[in-house]
Amino acid sequence: MKSMVKTVLFACNMNAVRSPMAAALLRAQAGPDLRVDSAGVYEGGLDPFVEIVLAEIGVSLAGHEPKSMRGLDVEAFDLAIALTPEAAAEARRALPREKIEYWPIDNPSEARGGREEILAAYREVRDELRRRLAERFPQFHQKP
Repeated sequence: MKSMVKTVLFACNMNAVRSPMAAALLRAQAGPDLRVDSAGVYEGGLDPFVEIVLAEIGVSLAGHEPKSMRGLDVEAFDLAIALTPEAAAEARRALPREKIEYWPIDNPSEARGGREEILAAYREVRDELRRRLAERFPQFHQKP
């Protein structure tokens, strides 16, 4: 199954933080070799902290428009990576379980404190996603 994946959907609750971040990271690595998209159980709004921490590593969120899974043809994806339990449940409405992976990723938008503490939480999520993506899609991982 892993070698057969040509389309990947990342899903979270609002399509504002975790799923667009994961999609942008994988898209930057895979380029045109893989179709990558993201969606939420619900449609959220853009989160400026995501853009900041992605820009720090040269990844762009340009063109991302938050959308819900109900507005997508989820069945067209080879793999859905759910980043929340709610997104996994929504993905199971359209895909068989073997096409769904669940990666429990903390929500950095729940971080409290000043700007630097909040950015640190977003960086932790970014770096956790990068690690998981390198493990899951080693063919696209660029060595430093």
